[in-house]
Amino acid sequence: MRVMALDIGKVRVGVAVSDPAMKVASPVAVLPYQEVITNSRTFRNLLDDWEPELFLSGLPYTMQGEEGPQAQWIREQASAVSRICDVPVVFTDERLSSSQAKKSMREQGMSEKSMRGKIDMVAASLFLQSWMDAGAPGIEELV
Repeated sequence: MRVMALDIGKVRVGVAVSDPAMKVASPVAVLPYQEVITNSRTFRNLLDDWEPELFLSGLPYTMQGEEGPQAQWIREQASAVSRICDVPVVFTDERLSSSQAKKSMREQGMSEKSMRGKIDMVAASLFLQSWMDAGAPGIEELV
């Protein structure tokens, strides 16, 4: 089963995908939020190319493990994309994924300037990989 992770923000959406065996996550793209939420041609092309059977949306949890203030908005946006695309969605904790992405990119020698526009897709791949490594919680309800 191929999973497409969406790191939804108010400006951009980071996209990552799993391999069909759900072992490896790879960053794919960063798209403007409006292109994803309106199911634009660019986003549809990604869907056609990767053929995901499931969306995984990151939710911003607080350090106490509760859903953060933006979580309800992200749930609504991810659910809307799920309905439009007819692909089910599950949610996972994305806490610290952006800071981990920045750290990883810095360790690879990338400058702040070269990181721009890439952090969101790397963050999506990080929370997708963590979710798969944890046994893909929530997927049993869909299978």
